[in-house]
Amino acid sequence: MSSKTMPDIADLMSEIDFCMLQTHTDGSAIAARPMSNNGDVRYDGDSHFFTWNHSRMVRDLLADDRATLTFQGKGGFSGLMGAPGVMIAVQGRGAVIDDKAMFAAHWNPDLERWFQQGIDTPDMVMLRISATRIDYWDGEENGTLHP
Repeated sequence: MSSKTMPDIADLMSEIDFCMLQTHTDGSAIAARPMSNNGDVRYDGDSHFFTWNHSRMVRDLLADDRATLTFQGKGGFSGLMGAPGVMIAVQGRGAVIDDKAMFAAHWNPDLERWFQQGIDTPDMVMLRISATRIDYWDGEENGTLHP
């Protein structure tokens, strides 16, 4: 039985800068790419990622909205020795969002490295992955949440 709550999972995820976003793509293959977790936004079961409207992940999610996010935190000394880091797998449904108010709510100035015109960057969209199941393991405990 899971003893962690959604706020516990949010605390763990806030320490992890990048995750892998997996989508279902051509020929029943699974495509994966790293995405910034944007730890400045409190996790509530929805993850948000900025990308280009013409990207493969947008095409994938429009064709099949199933997605998985995988997170791995540091463990032990620099993640190499001692206790393993936390691992979190989020299964969910994806949506493509083209709404500047939503962009502003999730914007971080560090994103200007890729999107120089901020929330007004042409062809920019945001992906929302809404969790349907969250599995976690931290070396001592594991469990599943259904948000």
